[in-house]
Amino acid sequence: MSNEENVQPEETVQPQQTNANNESATDKAKETAGNALSTFLSLKETNPKVFFGAIGGVAVLLVLLMSSGGGGSKPALNGPKLINLAIGQRYSLKSANAYDPAATVRLVSTPGAIAAYDDTEEADRNGACQHIPQGTQVSVLEFADAFGKQNAYAKVRVEDGSCKGNEAWALAIDIQ
Repeated sequence: MSNEENVQPEETVQPQQTNANNESATDKAKETAGNALSTFLSLKETNPKVFFGAIGGVAVLLVLLMSSGGGGSKPALNGPKLINLAIGQRYSLKSANAYDPAATVRLVSTPGAIAAYDDTEEADRNGACQHIPQGTQVSVLEFADAFGKQNAYAKVRVEDGSCKGNEAWALAIDIQ
């Protein structure tokens, strides 16, 4: 038996629709959209209240959609842990803004001096007990408020290293 004899009449392949049918559907959609647009624009002259009311309604819907976004919970911010410091307790220094373990924490003689801190001069970087290594143990002695924030600065006494016993001010966020 040949392949032609094995083919059943119901198995014959139907010819595909031509692009003419697809193009006519596209033309019909364009024509419908054009008719809807012309009808809408004719409302401007025949019934302006409905025309401008529809435009205003669409504008209100857009404003509502734009202002109602978001929905879910806010993403968690990664940053330094803020802990409640207590006077007399021992903590370690940890620079909140540095990922380098060799970075140091700046200690100053008065609270607020860190806001104007600039160590571009060599003498500022090498001053005695101004830059303390991270991980150094300190005891909190008192707090100072700054810039509308309570306990922004803490007076600490260094408990380890060559600067043991020195007292200075540090940012509270640098004390962990």
